[in-house]
Amino acid sequence: MTRRVGLSARKIVGGLSALAMLAVVSGCGLLGGSEEKSADAGASPGKVEKSRIKLGLLPILDVASVHVAIKKGYFKEEGLDVEAVSIRGGAAAIPALISGDIDITFGNWVSFFAAEANDAARSVEGLKLISDGYQAKSEMFLILTSSDSEIKSPRDLAGRTIAINTFGNIAELTAKATLEANDVDPNTVKFKEFNFTDMQAAVQNKTVDAAFMVEPFISKAQRAVGAVTVMDAASGPTEGIPVAGYGTTGKFARENPGTVAAFQRAMAKGQRDAADRPTVEPLLVEYANVDKETASLVHFGEFPTTLDATRLQRVATLMKTYGLLEKEFDVKPMLFGPSGS
Repeated sequence: MTRRVGLSARKIVGGLSALAMLAVVSGCGLLGGSEEKSADAGASPGKVEKSRIKLGLLPILDVASVHVAIKKGYFKEEGLDVEAVSIRGGAAAIPALISGDIDITFGNWVSFFAAEANDAARSVEGLKLISDGYQAKSEMFLILTSSDSEIKSPRDLAGRTIAINTFGNIAELTAKATLEANDVDPNTVKFKEFNFTDMQAAVQNKTVDAAFMVEPFISKAQRAVGAVTVMDAASGPTEGIPVAGYGTTGKFARENPGTVAAFQRAMAKGQRDAADRPTVEPLLVEYANVDKETASLVHFGEFPTTLDATRLQRVATLMKTYGLLEKEFDVKPMLFGPSGS
């Protein structure tokens, strides 16, 4: 039981290609030095300062690694007891993180970067990223509509209303990028907030024209009402884009380095094991409330085991392109590792 807390396509692709080229030329990443932050980096094994942690989660495939780590006892091995707290999305979770209602949260990178760039967490020494979570693959970020809709292609989305779970997040960013790549002006599209659990009904009753869904809600809507794919938002300029991970406040990380390091070590194992589909499917039935057949149909993304600043920088670059960041933003200082790193 969980608690609830309240540009042209050519220009985009060219910019991302340039970013990739710079990374290759540098020999060790765009930002200099070693960009791989091991997910189990941090303080060496030892006593945790806080054994019971409140962790913000969504009922989606992206957080399967947490449930794997709980099921296999990886957190307990590290001296941690994880209490899952239901959140609506990364943007909604950050105020709860700042207030101390939760200790660590899952969230999309867009929400983390926007909050840090706006200095929203200054009172708690900023935000720190402590574990990678999910990376996009095809058919795991889909804009769906009803089977009887007149919307048949991405271009038909111009002037329409699309449901997303929260504003200013990875869904809005990737939707705008792929809309423009399909010659649709993103400014002609209206986004409206809905919980993932309510999107299927919103599409069915025509409250919205389409919905940006993730797994397992994609497979659930396709099976239940024959929802039809209009656009894959993890394609073209957003193919393979980093999606989300886990963060805390700088204050919590400073005061509880052993706890954070223990969390990182447990998550590294959970991320590794989440790549095994037979391990994840039965857990989806439990925490995402889907039936076994739907669980067997969901499209998996990647579960990275390291935090890579160069890879995450790609998200910040797209955010600047689409006005979700006012100026260039360096993500590297947000990555939490051993003291002094």
